This record gives sequence, C-alpha cells and structure tokens, in this order.
Amino acid sequence: MDSLRLVLIALPVLGGTFMLLFMLAKRINNYGIVDIAWAWAFGFLAIFYAGFGPGWAGRRMAIAAMAVGWSARLGLHLYCRVMGQHPVEDGRYRQLRSDWREHFTLKMFFFFQLQAISVLLLAGPFLLACLNPRPGFRSWEIVGAILWLLAIGGESLADFQLAAFKRQSPATGRVCKVGLWRYSRHPNYFFEWLVWVAYLVFALASPHGWLAVISPVSILWLLLRVTGIPLTEEQALRTKGEAYRQYQLSTSAFFPWFPRQPPPPC
Repeated sequence: MDSLRLVLIALPVLGGTFMLLFMLAKRINNYGIVDIAWAWAFGFLAIFYAGFGPGWAGRRMAIAAMAVGWSARLGLHLYCRVMGQHPVEDGRYRQLRSDWREHFTLKMFFFFQLQAISVLLLAGPFLLACLNPRPGFRSWEIVGAILWLLAIGGESLADFQLAAFKRQSPATGRVCKVGLWRYSRHPNYFFEWLVWVAYLVFALASPHGWLAVISPVSILWLLLRVTGIPLTEEQALRTKGEAYRQYQLSTSAFFPWFPRQPPPPC
C-alpha cells in the first residue's frame, strides 16, 4: 500500500476516534484524557504503518517497536496522572475553561481534532521508515535506536524522580530540584523531544528521510512556545509562587545545564 493511501485511511480514523474521545471527555467532564489518547494514538498508527507499509519487514518491525514502546510508556504515565486525580481536571485544562469561557465546548472540539491532525503529521518518521524497501539496517538507524534508548531512559528517570519527590513532599508550594530536575526545569520535556530527534535520525536512512525533521522541530515549538513549558509554568507559578520564581532564576528551562546562582533580592 502506498503512502497516500495509508495517510488517507489514517486521517478519518484518527478524526473519528478523537471525536468519540471528545464526547467521552465531555460526559466525564475531564478533557485531560486527550493527553492519554494523543500518546497512545502514535503506537496504533505505527502498527498500522508497519502492518500495511511496503518496506522491509525488519525495519517496519523496528520502528513500530520504538513507537509502541514510547507510546505505551508515556500513555500509561499520563493515564495514572490524569485518572489518578479524576474527577479533578488538570490545571492546564481548568485554565483553558477560563480562557475560553465563550464557546468553550466548540473550541475544545476543534482542539481535539487538532490533536488528531498533529498525530498524523508528527508520525512522518514512522511512515518514511515503513516505505523503505532496502533490506538491512543502515548506520543512521542504529544510531537512532541507541539515541532512542537513551532518551526513553532519561524521560523515565525524570518522571520517576518527580513522582518520588511528590510522594515524599506532599505539601503544596515546594519545588522539585532533585536529580535531573536540578539541571533543567523540564527534563521530561527535554528527553521527550530527544525521542523525536531519535526518530528523525532513524528516518534519515530512508528515501526523503530528511522530511522527518518536521517532527522534532514541531515538538520543540510546541514544548517551548505552546502547550508544554508555557502552560506548565503558568500553573506552577499559580501554585508555588515565589519558590518557583527563584527556581526559574537558577535553573535552565529546557536543555540540562549546571544551575546558576540567582541574583540577590533588590
């Protein structure tokens, strides 16, 4: 099956799935479930591409395994976080309710559909790899797989350290500065982006693989400017106040780096 047919099948399926999820979110009054669906959708899409793509079977199985491994881990982590605090909704979506007071339901419907489209666009590396008929793995693919393992390990460690901190310090207003969080305010986001860099590196071994650069660039933009760091830090400032402002002054926002001494108060 060629690339166009694969995309034309995947698009309405994703759109319909996220429409049903929107209806479920409205029913349970918790729109945070879209994060879970977004993560898991990549795994199912990668399986679809691997099952029907015309590329070499070994490569299709490898990229599908990488995609499903990342998708399942992130989706399960988000499920525990979102449903663990249900019926209380994630603070980012509570803020959207306030920001989108007028026509909130309609705007949220299109927000869900935007997530479906983003899955299709960002999954480009999976599709490109599954179209490559050349047998055997190339150097780019081996490097990509190694980078993927490092990124998954880093993201898992960051999530574990934050969860452990929250268990040990249940009081509100405290900021996690342990482990990887000492060197980045969002190490989980950094390693999440690195996962997508790994997919790009893997795809470079396939024809037109450079097109996969769209994925890590888009993820970086989303994390730095849209739904990642901006919304997360707004919520942190609302709940942690001055403690988080001091953390911002001393710690890199995204790329891990040694903490700097905050300036003395005026």
